[in-house]
Amino acid sequence: MLDKNGIARRIAREVQDGFYVNLGIGIPTLVANYVRDDIEVEFQSENGVLGMGPFPFEGEEDADIINAGKQTITTLPGASFFDSALSFSMIRGQHVDLTILGAMEVAENGDIANWKIPGKMVKGMGGAMDLVASAENIIVAMMHTNRAGQSKLLKRCTLPLTGVGCVTKIVTNLAVLEVTPSGFKLLERAPGVSVEEIKKATEGTLEIPDDVPEMILA
Repeated sequence: MLDKNGIARRIAREVQDGFYVNLGIGIPTLVANYVRDDIEVEFQSENGVLGMGPFPFEGEEDADIINAGKQTITTLPGASFFDSALSFSMIRGQHVDLTILGAMEVAENGDIANWKIPGKMVKGMGGAMDLVASAENIIVAMMHTNRAGQSKLLKRCTLPLTGVGCVTKIVTNLAVLEVTPSGFKLLERAPGVSVEEIKKATEGTLEIPDDVPEMILA
């Protein structure tokens, strides 16, 4: 079973040389720490940063340089800063190759709910709705179940939707899954996790191939 950093490490393997990547709040922000050193990637944040690097070491933080989640970040040589209008022009103009988001629920048809729980105060929907409406390659980083042990990979989302039919792949603490026309397809198992455990933790339709390899995190 993976922790949050393990999920980020696995997703980092999906990042390809030359990609422009948007990282959502939460687990996705950790992905920048695990991208291979031999490739060039530009991380974009909707608050107006292009060229984000890993998180700073303790004591080296600059409170004026933050991501969309208000976490302090580093920037790489050549990084640029701009206003949110230009940032969302990049997103809506489909100039981002890969979007990595967190989620509270994902449905078997690729619907995602990640911005609001009814009855709880939220400051706003953020940029997720623009991201899911514009991106063609969306990977979700999330825990497979909630704190009560209930599945977050559902037949239908129960929370207000962020986007419809937009998720392509999901990496959880238990598995890597692809969204297909017939539901979730199990691609990989987390270290030490059995297919049966994944099956029990998934409410949505789950296609299980004959051979499901264990994740490679290196």
